[in-house]
Amino acid sequence: MNPINWLEWVVSWILIAFHTGLGKIFGDSSGFAWTLSIVGLVIVIRILLIPLFVKQIKSQRNLQLIQPQIKEIQKKFAGDRERQSQELMKVYRETGTNPLASCLPILLQAPIFYALFQTLQGIAQNIPRGVLTPELVAQARAANVFGAPFYGTFLGAAETPFPATTRVVAFILIILMTLTTFFTQRQMIVKNMASDNPIVKQQKILLYVFPLMFALGGINFPIGVLIYWFTTNLWSMGQQFYVIRNNPQPNTPAYEAWERRKAEKQAAKMVARGEAPSIEAVLDPPPPPPPPRVQPKRQPKSQRSAPRPNPVVAKPARLESAAAESVEAAETDPAGVESTAPPTAGQNGSTADLSGSGPSSGSSPGGSSQSAGGAKKPTGAGRKGNAARPSGKKK
Repeated sequence: MNPINWLEWVVSWILIAFHTGLGKIFGDSSGFAWTLSIVGLVIVIRILLIPLFVKQIKSQRNLQLIQPQIKEIQKKFAGDRERQSQELMKVYRETGTNPLASCLPILLQAPIFYALFQTLQGIAQNIPRGVLTPELVAQARAANVFGAPFYGTFLGAAETPFPATTRVVAFILIILMTLTTFFTQRQMIVKNMASDNPIVKQQKILLYVFPLMFALGGINFPIGVLIYWFTTNLWSMGQQFYVIRNNPQPNTPAYEAWERRKAEKQAAKMVARGEAPSIEAVLDPPPPPPPPRVQPKRQPKSQRSAPRPNPVVAKPARLESAAAESVEAAETDPAGVESTAPPTAGQNGSTADLSGSGPSSGSSPGGSSQSAGGAKKPTGAGRKGNAARPSGKKK
């Protein structure tokens, strides 16, 4: 059996099941009965797709968490596209991430969408499809939405009883379908995706591509298909709003809002227990007071006026240079530097001879003792020798 034919049987059976119950309330040929039957078909299909939606959310979170690894691989193998793809696929397998998981709900709805399109096209052509009987086809052809039949299209409005009404209803539904598709994707990009996520660029492109595709293709869709797609977009918006609010991805605006709500709930519990005066006081506490100024300790006047020691420790290099200068000075000018060895008597006599006039020989014993006694400094020894000469003349 052709898979599309099998899906036509499933879709038509769900549609008839809802119509059987709703027809007893609104009438078999009522537009409300057939419209609500299409809404019921959407609910059943979207419930069956919830596991795929959960997988989509997990895949998006994993992509957000492995972004550092992806950036590292792209930087490491920037010049080798093949190796880069191999490493990325390896990371995807290890983390259980599927980059195409975000498109799975839309891709899997495409066959169902086509099966419903074929079923409604059979109603327009008065050809039963799936489990529809000629009687049910006649009832569906008699039903309308604000005067427009379910099988009518924007381009094929001339084939309907009220072409102008069909065009207006179809145009409104096309606009609603396009807008809900746009806002559903925008809600996910703005609130639940980090700015550094590379998927954001792809999603921004699809943000405008998908609505444009549906707007251009919607002019050929039957009104029943437009109702189906508008309803499934509303379901997607509500489901996505719930997930973003209660299970947002990290590092996103939705995650910050979620943490804020958690803090508000905790603050409300503290206020209820009497631990805080208000929620604002917990969320936005006042800044801490500045520390008290400490006055310096008062000292006695004697300690304040006393000069502070300023020890200066000379470096060894300076000490060595100072010692070398003193040695050089001793060698060049021995008269101005203390001698480490006492001068001999002969040296004393020669000094006396140069300093005074008289015979060079014949100094008294007293003079010798005076010279020996003052032999430590050459300058002093010379003065003492001069003092001994006059005593010898008197004698």
